[in-house]
Amino acid sequence: MIRHLFTLMWNRKRANGLLVLEILLAFVVLFGVSSLGVYLWRNYRAPLGFAYEQVWNVSLNPGGQPSRGEMLGSLQQIIQHLKATPGVAGVARSEGNTPFAFASNNGDLSAGEGARKRVCDVANYFDSSAELRAVMGLQMKAGRWFDRRDEAANSRAVVITEALRDALFAPGESPLGQVIQGPKDWKEVWKVVGVSGPYRTDGELAAPKPGVFLFVGPQDTTHALATLLVRVQPGSGAALEKKISDDIRANGPTWSSTITPLANQRRVQFKQVLTPPVIMGVVSVFLLINVALGLFGVLWLNISQRRGELGVRRAMGATAGAISGQVLGEILVLTTFGLALGLLVAMQFPLLGVLDVPTGVYLTAMGMAAAGLYLLAVGCALYPSRLAAGIQPAVALREE
Repeated sequence: MIRHLFTLMWNRKRANGLLVLEILLAFVVLFGVSSLGVYLWRNYRAPLGFAYEQVWNVSLNPGGQPSRGEMLGSLQQIIQHLKATPGVAGVARSEGNTPFAFASNNGDLSAGEGARKRVCDVANYFDSSAELRAVMGLQMKAGRWFDRRDEAANSRAVVITEALRDALFAPGESPLGQVIQGPKDWKEVWKVVGVSGPYRTDGELAAPKPGVFLFVGPQDTTHALATLLVRVQPGSGAALEKKISDDIRANGPTWSSTITPLANQRRVQFKQVLTPPVIMGVVSVFLLINVALGLFGVLWLNISQRRGELGVRRAMGATAGAISGQVLGEILVLTTFGLALGLLVAMQFPLLGVLDVPTGVYLTAMGMAAAGLYLLAVGCALYPSRLAAGIQPAVALREE
């Protein structure tokens, strides 16, 4: 029966060309939407690696053009005031690329020499003080976090994430105590003292990236970081925010600050990142509705043109179920033809490594698109198949 349906559809390939084209278009739309959905879902399920609740981002602006030494002195005074403020649990210095801030600082890194040299093309850099681990709740996987021993070290101490460890070192090789090279124009060599879990400052929907934490000591005037991450006690609100702002302003008439809870930054970033995919999804739904209507219309026309053929089959003893099954079988065969063409197109994405997306995302999207395509085809064919099953032999033959 299946072989007969394939032969029948192949013999009518010109008449069924429009149906195959409709099905191919539906598969392309479903594949695109599924790929994006699977990609975002996989990113969302990956752990962030830090606790953003009850943490505030405090961006400082000294005003004027103070020297780095003056700025560091003022920062130390501000930090001491904040640590003594009731409701503040911890304060850490950081750069502007804090979590959910739409800011990044990245570049390449390498480890080893000669044939053993391994390179990570893109890694996030995080200049941070020793307090960052406690403030952000970072998890250590090996080694240690920064401490006072690193203030007098010959090489700048760094903590790398697990993803960067896997990119720069061979499986089973310990990175602790080894050195990594920063970007060529920096001409710096850093010593690895620990390995941490992920630190996904780009948010849940962005692809996880390798990262490295670079130690900034309390007396380091080279990196006068003007962003603070402040962990506050649960229930802290506008009163504490006002006190922090007043304390910063009291440090000097030119100083100002912008305080934003990381939870609010996450909410804003989540909405902005998710808006384009949602718009794309809505547009794709309308496209699929148009494809479904077109497929339904073509099937209905096809049934109307074949009333005589179906009437003869009923006159020769075919049951209504057999007629309905034939129509469904034909649309499933046509769906398979369109699906085969669509898969030829979709397979190019993982083979060519388009958009640097993991192969598993595309393979999962292909399966979802194929399943959705068959459901769409069956849904569009249900009513026309019932119409075909209801054709009366005498009426159909008289019309002929």
